[in-house]
Amino acid sequence: MQFQFDNVAPRVLVVGDLMADHYLWGRAERISPEAPVQVLDVERETEVPGGAGNVVANLLALGAQVMVASVVGDDAAGQAIGQMLQAAGADCAGICREPGRRTSRKSRLMGGHQQVLRFDIETRADISAASTAALLAYIEAQVALADIVVLSDYGKGVLTDAVCQGVIATARQAGKKVLVDPKGTAYGKYRGAFTVTPNRKEAALATGLNLATEQDLAEAARRLQTDFDLSVATITLSEAGIGFYAPATGWQQVPTRVKAVYDVTGAGDTVLAAFAFCLANGWDMVPACRFANLAAAVVVGKVGSATATRAEVEAMAAELEPATPGAHAIRTVAELQPLLAQLRRQGRRVVFTNGCFDILHLGHVRLLQEARTFGDVLVVGVNADASVQRLKGPTRPINNEYDRAYLLSALACVDYTVVFEEDTPYDLIAALRPDVLVKGADYTVDQVVGADLVPEVRLVNLVAGKSTTSVIEKAQNPASGQL
Repeated sequence: MQFQFDNVAPRVLVVGDLMADHYLWGRAERISPEAPVQVLDVERETEVPGGAGNVVANLLALGAQVMVASVVGDDAAGQAIGQMLQAAGADCAGICREPGRRTSRKSRLMGGHQQVLRFDIETRADISAASTAALLAYIEAQVALADIVVLSDYGKGVLTDAVCQGVIATARQAGKKVLVDPKGTAYGKYRGAFTVTPNRKEAALATGLNLATEQDLAEAARRLQTDFDLSVATITLSEAGIGFYAPATGWQQVPTRVKAVYDVTGAGDTVLAAFAFCLANGWDMVPACRFANLAAAVVVGKVGSATATRAEVEAMAAELEPATPGAHAIRTVAELQPLLAQLRRQGRRVVFTNGCFDILHLGHVRLLQEARTFGDVLVVGVNADASVQRLKGPTRPINNEYDRAYLLSALACVDYTVVFEEDTPYDLIAALRPDVLVKGADYTVDQVVGADLVPEVRLVNLVAGKSTTSVIEKAQNPASGQL
């Protein structure tokens, strides 16, 4: 598959803790005669940018233009990081040198695919007042040029309260989203960001909750969003995917699959970079989560700090997503338009139907199965939660829009689903221009919204007694009859 990016080279400002990831590769096949430890026979040595530098490397691999703002020591490791990032194509004018500071360098001893030992050389103290002033001055001068801002916090002293709040205030004034990969439990310094992206363990520590269930995750994300004035709160869930909470949509979880895991080093950096790349292109959270999941699946299949290119993400999607049709088939209008245009050029008929599909039942499935027989590709429009509430009342929907779209997409007869915000699908039909429009036979053709936009309208007989309303009524009053 191919992902559609309007801006294939967005400009991203990355602020955070730079470090060097140093690797000694070899074989550990014997025990030292001096002590009961393994002896690593070193065969090669490599060094790559780590910490925020790995976020930069991932963004560059995806095709972004990257400006880097950080503070390193006036030492060989700091010089090496700047040279590595500059050679990779990053704009390193925002990297400040602080005398007396030791640049973070993590050295890993690798016996085959196994990490044998790690040792660190670094300074974790907060950067100086002079470094803070220089860093914020650079960011204030450059933020207008960025499409999005990323804060990569590794707790090494660059992202102090003053720096974080200074960056967020400057970015918000310029109308730029700020994405944060947090560290520690004091999230107050991230207040006002667009989102934070802790993993499950980090979110549990930050909220004091035991995140054993999906309800716990939803509550933790809600608290993060509310307490720290975020637009969205995101929690990465490793092999379970990514979840997020937004006031308008509630908690949504986007699942993933991973083929093989060799090393999770830097996977969080990859997720952050992928999010930034997608959101800088104007994507919504669900497709951004899907792309970030796939990018993470690429890097955990590699050893050491790694990156994922768009080509690798597309290849991973082709390999993994046939096994997860629900997530794969949920598309935006912008994604569907070129897909459907290509299908039409191949002579395939596109069929469209729509509805709330609040609780999926036999009547829905029969209608969709018959609709699919009228063409080659079935697209289902799903009313967004706000739309359902306006149409059905304040107690609806029972299931949120992502859950409803996912369940529909998992049906063999459904090729794509798309969520729409309006009360009627007229604008959506106008944008997609299907060949066949399908509705239930409780409508007449002149009552079908969008009938004037399509060549053909087909009406399908409904299954008697099957409706979401009846399912809800029977669930609330079991004695009234069988479901």
